[in-house]
Amino acid sequence: MKLPPTMRVFERGWLSSNNIVFLGRNETAIVDTGYVSHANQTLALVRHALGGRRLDRIVNTHLHSDHCGGNAALQRAYASRTTIPADEAGKVLDWDEEALTYRATGQQCERFGFDDTYAPGDVLRLGDLDWRALASPGHDPHSLILHCEQEGILISADALWENGFGIIFPELEGQPGFADARATLDLIAGLEVRLVIPGHGAPFTDIGTALKKAYAVLDYFEADPARNATKAAKVLLKFLLLDKKRIPLGEVPAMLAGMPLLRETNRRFIGKEMGALSEWVVAQLVKAGAAAVEGDALVDA
Repeated sequence: MKLPPTMRVFERGWLSSNNIVFLGRNETAIVDTGYVSHANQTLALVRHALGGRRLDRIVNTHLHSDHCGGNAALQRAYASRTTIPADEAGKVLDWDEEALTYRATGQQCERFGFDDTYAPGDVLRLGDLDWRALASPGHDPHSLILHCEQEGILISADALWENGFGIIFPELEGQPGFADARATLDLIAGLEVRLVIPGHGAPFTDIGTALKKAYAVLDYFEADPARNATKAAKVLLKFLLLDKKRIPLGEVPAMLAGMPLLRETNRRFIGKEMGALSEWVVAQLVKAGAAAVEGDALVDA
């Protein structure tokens, strides 16, 4: 399915979320801006897409570090008006890195500001099209997805990928998340959608198959919440490895112990001593082909 002529999609590596650039007659915009260490690449991609125009607006679906890490660089370059989910406004004003999850996950995000907020039910005009914001809790309690009924396009962030969805983070801290994720999938199933632009991975058109896979994954996690927890442990280390490319094996236990979210996840669900947890996570990443051990270092694969 072809995109409307006012849209460009940049499919990024998994360290950064995908970026969607809108080239409206009177306003340009971007939805989600990637991870901070990719900010220069994000800026180069945006400059190329804009063709000399300025970037008028930044919109974030949610404020995980891989979705807003380029905000500050784009704000410096273009003084772009920035729109974030309303429920996150206080955290950004205070720049509370604990509440924003950056400290909890050992990730980084350069401080940025915002100009306005949006909430479920609001309609944003992007690329000369109307996009309705819909609540999509589960992966993140305050995440929003954007639906263009006219074109049948859904910007699904991490609520739905072609082969699943993002980690259900609230469950790791003992908060409800599985029911919210199911409600979000039910919501998406009820929309008129011909094309999904996910937060990670390629855009896809077989929404029915994607939903079937997502429901199956959710059933699997609900049957044993420790499965969500062990996947999260692997994903959190893999994310840091994507950024650093190479981590000395001797530093992995301290790195994992330095993530409050992982410590809590381990306490609630896994129950391993940190050294043993480190060995297990490394072995799992190597077994999956997501990492390799070279000498005394874990390297990205």
